[in-house]
Amino acid sequence: MSIFELEQETLHGEKVSLDQYKGEVVVVVNTASKCGFTPQYEELEKLYQEYKDKGFTVLGFPSDSFMNQELDTAGEIEEFCKINYGVTFPLFAKSKVRGSDINPVFEILTKQKKGLLGGGIKWNFTKFLLDRDGNVVERFAPKDSPLEMKAKIEALL
Repeated sequence: MSIFELEQETLHGEKVSLDQYKGEVVVVVNTASKCGFTPQYEELEKLYQEYKDKGFTVLGFPSDSFMNQELDTAGEIEEFCKINYGVTFPLFAKSKVRGSDINPVFEILTKQKKGLLGGGIKWNFTKFLLDRDGNVVERFAPKDSPLEMKAKIEALL
């Protein structure tokens, strides 16, 4: 199964089909507003701006799965991301990225590409690089700078 077969809720509460991103190179990332890796929003936005007109997007999934590091409401998340990091790439509703109520997007991605210590998400800002068909090409750890993905993104474009 591909994430492009799923529907997700945006930060604004709208249901959208992820198939609208089929044919694009995609980075899927679980985010958090109060994490030591939160400044990665800036690099993710930089990549998005540089390549969005070439068939690339970033899909951000705010998550409170680790030590209560996400803000409470969608409005707070959106305002924080825009004011502090100028985020314009799509952000989805806050969801779980591990456990029994895991968001199906992350269930699919973690089955396709295991991490260093197994399949599950271990922390915020785990990044998955997908090809135009939705296959995970590479998984990047939270500590990995989004800019480290640049050459791989360019190769897929």
